[in-house]
Amino acid sequence: MAVRRYNPVTPGTRFKVANTFTELTVGNQPERSLLAKISKSGGRNQSGKMTMRYIGGGHKKRYRVIDFKRSKQGIEATVKTVEYDPNRSCFISLIEYTDGELNYIIAPNGIKVDQKVMSGPGSDPNVGNALPLSEVPLGSLIHNIEIKPGQGGKMSRSAGSYCQLLARNEKYATLKMPSGEARMILVTCLATIGSVSNPDHNQVYSGKAGRSRWLGRRPRVRGVAMNPVDHPMGGGEGRASGGHPRSRKGLLSKGFKTRDKKKASDKYIVDRRKK
Repeated sequence: MAVRRYNPVTPGTRFKVANTFTELTVGNQPERSLLAKISKSGGRNQSGKMTMRYIGGGHKKRYRVIDFKRSKQGIEATVKTVEYDPNRSCFISLIEYTDGELNYIIAPNGIKVDQKVMSGPGSDPNVGNALPLSEVPLGSLIHNIEIKPGQGGKMSRSAGSYCQLLARNEKYATLKMPSGEARMILVTCLATIGSVSNPDHNQVYSGKAGRSRWLGRRPRVRGVAMNPVDHPMGGGEGRASGGHPRSRKGLLSKGFKTRDKKKASDKYIVDRRKK
């Protein structure tokens, strides 16, 4: 994985840092049988009222149906491609099972075409294989982790992310999350070995506002640039910031905890994330 820095021949390339996509093995030709339609709301609800700001426009996309559950267990599959997915920051891989069925999975970092992958109990702890946490070696890096057995992977699915298996007892495994939090998960939950592909995604810099418009993001207005009627931090003479940073509805930001103090899953958190 590598990124490319451009010569400043135009204003848009002066600070641009782009992905080289050297890992991709196929162009813009996704598997047609695994495509689904995506409809855009533009941030509007059913009556046309804008309920989410700064959303609109963007390039037309089609959804790639991903198998987060790795549901075909005990059947070997071959990696056919490593592809770009416009709906997520990581890459995806097309795999073909021995019975001919095709599926998309989250591409682990370092996966290769023609590599064999398998899911389910008894699988080898190799990169790309999905197996229960009870069979994952301690210290392994894992991704696409289930929270409830059979639910499908929910955690560590974005580019470059991973969890580390720290400890395990008869019922729970303790994982170190990307945030630094240590959390207990049932050992019957599936996880995929390895970290997620495209680890240099955080180094990409668009270089111009137009690329945000391609992604469906409209310009975001700062609260201090608004009038008092529009935002708690608005108004004032000159560049007055207007007290403590807060949201449009008055909720404090920059350190104010919004997590429910009585959240039921708190009992599974062994160590809080680092500030």
